[in-house]
Amino acid sequence: MLDNLLSSYDYDLPSELIAKYPANPADSARLLVYERSSGKITHSVFYDLAKFLPECALIFNDTKVFKARFYGNKLSGAKCELFINKILANNEFLVQIRARVKENDFLIFEDDLMAKVLSLNEDGTRIVKFYKNNEELSTQEVLTISEKIGHIPLPPYLKRMDNSEDEITYQSLFAKNIGAVAAPTASLHFTPRVIESLKDKKSAYITLHVGAGTFASVESENINEHKMHSEYFSLSDEAISLIDSKIPILGVGTTATRTIEYYARTKLKSGECDLFLNPFNKPIRQNYLLTNFHLPKSTLIMLVASFIGRQNTLKLYDEAIKNNYKFYSYGDAMLII
Repeated sequence: MLDNLLSSYDYDLPSELIAKYPANPADSARLLVYERSSGKITHSVFYDLAKFLPECALIFNDTKVFKARFYGNKLSGAKCELFINKILANNEFLVQIRARVKENDFLIFEDDLMAKVLSLNEDGTRIVKFYKNNEELSTQEVLTISEKIGHIPLPPYLKRMDNSEDEITYQSLFAKNIGAVAAPTASLHFTPRVIESLKDKKSAYITLHVGAGTFASVESENINEHKMHSEYFSLSDEAISLIDSKIPILGVGTTATRTIEYYARTKLKSGECDLFLNPFNKPIRQNYLLTNFHLPKSTLIMLVASFIGRQNTLKLYDEAIKNNYKFYSYGDAMLII
């Protein structure tokens, strides 16, 4: 069976189709609409989203990206880069460090910020705490300082430094709860006029703090052996009410989708979501999906395949490539109805 093979989720993407910058305005991004009942494909633009939506309620992820990348030095003077992957308990952070470090090493950043390496994990990540003037900083204090000296954590495949415009464009219109190190990218296309066009639809918000694990590659050739990363989530009472109802649901992005489906399985209102949706673990509650175009062999393209199957997914990706759609975080969108 090909559906369980990692290599079966590969495709060739011309590098010029990787969107390095967002559409301007954001809702001028293109929209590929796929109707499952008929197999019909329609090419449109995002600001016409409302024209294609069936009866449904929309659930958005209101997480907010913080400036999770820091540039500094080791005590030796050698340069280093620290990227926060995830906020942990007890003022600790799971990070990646681009420099050779040992336990108890200190890294120095602007504004007298220091990071102490507490432990080294086998997967290459590190656990650190932050200090300033020899005082341990709380998680909130670190987040506050990050807004001053940190950098927007653009995905590595963009292969460019962040700029001041990314502080606006790599954040959704409804970003509220800070804690993500990557944007819920399907949300980036929404503008006030798109929201206005959807005013007759019920909507609600969940929070899932997107971690660096969203970019982690699948290592096992049998995808059923993949260990999914976990991310903190919480659901509003309004979202729970919608999920518990009979109304059809459109999940805005893969992060909202995973949270909706995790709640549908566990009834947990908050916690750590480690749900891996794929053709062997299909949605049980969500009806429709709005998403971007994702990396080959990623858990995200497998999530899309959980809705429409692997072959249909690759067919749509091929259609998007032939029509010069832009891919990945700042790229175009796809609606599955």
